[in-house]
Amino acid sequence: MNIGEIARRAGVSRSTVSYVLSGKRAVSATTRQRIQAVIDELGYRPNASARALKEGRTRTLGLVIPPASQRLTDMQLGFVASVVEAAARHDLDVLLSPSGGDHDRSFERIVTGRRVDGVVLMEIRLTDDRVTRLATAGVPFVTIGRTADPRAMSWIDVDYATLISRCVHHLADLGHRQVALVNRSAELVAAGYGPSHRALAGFRTAVAERGLTGVDVCCGDDTPSGEACVAQLLAAHPEVTAVATINEAALPGMQRALSAAGLSVPGDFSVTGVAAQHWAEDFHPPLTAADVPMRQMGAEAVSLLLELIAAPGGPPRHRLYAPPVSLRSSTGPVRPR
Repeated sequence: MNIGEIARRAGVSRSTVSYVLSGKRAVSATTRQRIQAVIDELGYRPNASARALKEGRTRTLGLVIPPASQRLTDMQLGFVASVVEAAARHDLDVLLSPSGGDHDRSFERIVTGRRVDGVVLMEIRLTDDRVTRLATAGVPFVTIGRTADPRAMSWIDVDYATLISRCVHHLADLGHRQVALVNRSAELVAAGYGPSHRALAGFRTAVAERGLTGVDVCCGDDTPSGEACVAQLLAAHPEVTAVATINEAALPGMQRALSAAGLSVPGDFSVTGVAAQHWAEDFHPPLTAADVPMRQMGAEAVSLLLELIAAPGGPPRHRLYAPPVSLRSSTGPVRPR
C-alpha cells in the first residue's frame, strides 16, 4: 500500500497525503480526517528507508557501549535503558554498538556508515580515541562521561571527585580516622577510566583535608571480587573502620566479607559511596550513598544530542551531576574494636 492508493481512496492528491504524513503544510481538518481514516483502514505505515532518504536523516541514534565480551554493570544497563526510553519518546530508534577490542569495526561502521544521525558514547576514558574519531568525522555526539580536556565536546557526567570527597567528610564527621576507597578494576584504572581517576583524586583530597589515613584498592565489578577485595583489605589494614566505593557491583561481596569477619554494619564498620538508588536500598542495612540519577542523565544526553543534530556547530553543552549523599543506615560513629 502506498501514498498513491491512499490518495485515490480519499479523493485527494498525492501531495495532500504527503502533507498530512509529514505535517509540513496545513491541511483542513475535514480532509485530514478523511485521509487518516483511509490510513487507519489500510494499516499504512510510511516506509522508514524512503522517509530517511527524503529527509536526509535515519531517525536512528547510535549508542556505543563497552565490549560485548564484558558483562555490563547495573549502572551501565541503566544508562542504556534510559537512552533507549528517551529516544523512543522522540520516535527514534537506537542502534547499539560495542566498541573496543574486537569490536572496533562495529564502531567504525557507526562513524562512516551513515547508519545514525548522532551518537551517545558511554564509558569515557581520560584520553579516548573514540571521541577524537567522532569529532574528526563530524558526527554529532554526546558523551556520558568526559575526557581530561572536555571543553570542546558536549557531555554529561557524575562528579565522582566531589561525591567521594563528601563521603569521606561524612565518615570523618563520624569519627573515622582510617578509611579506604574501593575503586573499580585495576584494568580500568590503568586504561584511564575517568570515574576511577576522579574518585581517587576526590578521596585523596578529602583524606588530606581531614588529616585521615587513607588506603585505596582496586576491585573487579562482581560479587566474588568484592568479597576477596574487602577480605584482603581487612587482613592488610585491620585498622580501617570504613570504606567509600564507586563499585556498586561489588557491594554484595563486600557485605559477605564484612559478615565473614564478624563485623556488623554500621556498628563495627561503615560503608558509603556512589551507586544507583536500588543498589543502595538493597544493601543491608541500606547504603548511605549519592544516588546516580541514571534516567535523568540518559534523557538529557538524548536531548543534547538532538540539539546538536538540529543545529550543527552550536556551542558544546556540559552537565555535571552532584546529587546529595542520602543518609541511610550503613554509616555510624566509629567504635573502638
